[in-house]
This record gives sequence, structure tokens and C-alpha cells, in this order.
Amino acid sequence: MLAVKILLLSPVYADVPPVLTGNFHQTQIAGYLTNPWAVVENPLGGWLITERSGIIVEYTHAGERQEIPLEIKDLYVDGQGGLLDIVLSDDFIESRRVYLSYAIGTAQSNYLAFGTTRLIGDNPTVTTLFKVSSGKDTPVHFGGRLLKMPDNSWLLTSGDGFDYREQAQRKQSHLGKVLRFNTDGTPHKDNPFYSAEHTPASYIYTLGHRNPQGLVRDPSTGKIWLNEHGPAGGDEINLLSPGNNYGWPVVTLGEDYSGAQITPFDKYPGMTDPLLNWTPSIAPSSMVVYQDDLFTELNNHLLVSSLKDKALYAVALDQNPMSAVQIFATINERLRDVIVGRDGAIYVLTDGERGRLMRFSPLRDEGVPEHSLR
Repeated sequence: MLAVKILLLSPVYADVPPVLTGNFHQTQIAGYLTNPWAVVENPLGGWLITERSGIIVEYTHAGERQEIPLEIKDLYVDGQGGLLDIVLSDDFIESRRVYLSYAIGTAQSNYLAFGTTRLIGDNPTVTTLFKVSSGKDTPVHFGGRLLKMPDNSWLLTSGDGFDYREQAQRKQSHLGKVLRFNTDGTPHKDNPFYSAEHTPASYIYTLGHRNPQGLVRDPSTGKIWLNEHGPAGGDEINLLSPGNNYGWPVVTLGEDYSGAQITPFDKYPGMTDPLLNWTPSIAPSSMVVYQDDLFTELNNHLLVSSLKDKALYAVALDQNPMSAVQIFATINERLRDVIVGRDGAIYVLTDGERGRLMRFSPLRDEGVPEHSLR
């Protein structure tokens, strides 16, 4: 267990947010995870963690570990593809039902998909309820983050496929979009481009995205926040509004990995500017709103995990312009997911072939889980 200081780094913008100071515990909750992507807390205690190979790793409240291999027809595991996000059903305790995002298809033609299963018995079969309209032949930029809305519809982030950046601006394509649909896979009738024919545009909630992987709804305001990977620079936090165009690739503050200019525009009429930009890139991977008294300094902040920077950032929601500070500087690992537990502690999931789940709590907190796995 570590007792260390939260560090304040240089902000993205000139205005410095409230200084975040204090001591904290860092405890490993789970380890030996292979390419994990998302974590959720079981209402009965314990954790469910997706691995891209198609396995859900479940830790019970007693710390017992179970691997649940899923039967997903045509699961595509390559590059950034595979089993991605997980959301528990409202009646998970009774039904053991989960909702998932994942990649399906082949190297020549693969798709982001949404489906469901019940975690009962051996090799639970996943039923695909929706897949994006646009196939691609690249193993990257899937997006893949799920968000269940209060009306029981779903938002799903879809990346641009890397080689298909122009598709982010085309309403007949699902690449580079945030999509909204009902649980049965039909488009939501309140979508800004909805038509009774259920055209590809009928599913679009917002467009002009590159590779969005952080998506969260602030329960106190109802605002929906998204982060996305830019190219070399130009990582963003955006406040979503239905029908808005967030610019990619017409507008970006980043440049091509080769150093070439992608676009001459950093603003464009009719396109929405980000509220925060990271240049150089941090590679933001997930995001959550912190609203708890355990870390009083972090209340009303977005917490953003990053892959490239190997860090967790806090972004104050009541600050204009927004800026970011790094917290928990002892991490120094690629971070794939971040959530807030029912206990108010912050849990981060690390990336790669030796991933782990870590818990962060104030030094004053005595609630370190009895069955923490070290």
C-alpha cells in the first residue's frame, strides 16, 4: 500500500483549477488481466471486467475469480478490436444480464456491434442487437463506449476506422459518430436525422468524431460529455448536443502522424469547438463524473484516464475555460478505464497484457476492501 501526494501539473490552459492536494491509498484489487477494456461494479459486491479476447473476468465480493468465456459469433480480435464495453442491466442481480459492445467480422470487413447475454452457465451466447452500417478493413478506431440513457435508449461511440476519416462527415455512414438506438437495435425516434425508413442517418446522435472512447452523463445536470483521440495532438473533450457536428476531419488542432497538415481550419462555421484540447496528445480512453464526498477536492470533476500519458486527469466542470490536472502520479501505467465505486473510491483499470484494477482512496479512509488482491 502506498501513501503519496496528489501532484498538480501544468494545466492545459492558463487558468489553474482548484489545487488538489492530500494523501491517498493505492491498492491493487485485481491482477493478471489480459488486454482488459472495461470494468463495472457488481451491485452485490465485486467486479466484472471485459478482456478483448471475449472473456469476462468476474471477481466476487469474497475475492474469488471466475473467467466467463462468451460465445460471440464472428468476434473480431485484432489491433484494437474484440470485446469492449460492458453495462449491467437494471435487474442484473436477478437476471445476470449484461449489455456489451464488441467488434465482429473479418480483417477485410469488420464492424462495431452491440449485444446482450445472461452470465449463466458455460459460454453464454451473446445476441447481437445492432451493428454499425459501415464495414472497414482496418483493426483500429472502433470507439466502442456505451452509455444507457434515462429513457432506456443507448448511446454508442463509433470511431472513424483510421483510414476512413471522411466518413465522419457523411450521414450515410456510421463511422465517426455517436449513435443512439433502442435496446432492440432500432433508431430512437428523437434522433435529429430520424426517418421512418431507418436509414443510416436515423441512428446518428452527433457526427464529426475521430475515435471517441469516453462517454458519460452528468446525473446532476443531464449533460453528456465525450472525449476522443485526435491524431498527433488535438485530443478533445466535447459537450454533446443532438445533431451537432464536432468537426473531424474538417477541423482539428492536431496534425497527421507524418507531420503533414490535415486541414487548415481550427474553426469552421456550423461545427462545434471542443471545450478542452490536449496537444500534445494524452490518448484519453474513458471518463467519469466524480460526485462524492470521499475526495472532496474532486467533487464535480470529470476524471479522464489516458493511455499515452499513463495518467489520470481531473477536469473541473465549473471552470471556463476548462483545464486539466494530473492526479495520483504514482500510476505510470497505460490506463484503459476509470469508474467511481459505490464507496466513493476511484478505480482505474490498466491496459495491456498484464492489466490490473487499482483502488484509490484518501489516506484518512479506512475502507480498503478486505479481499484486496495483491
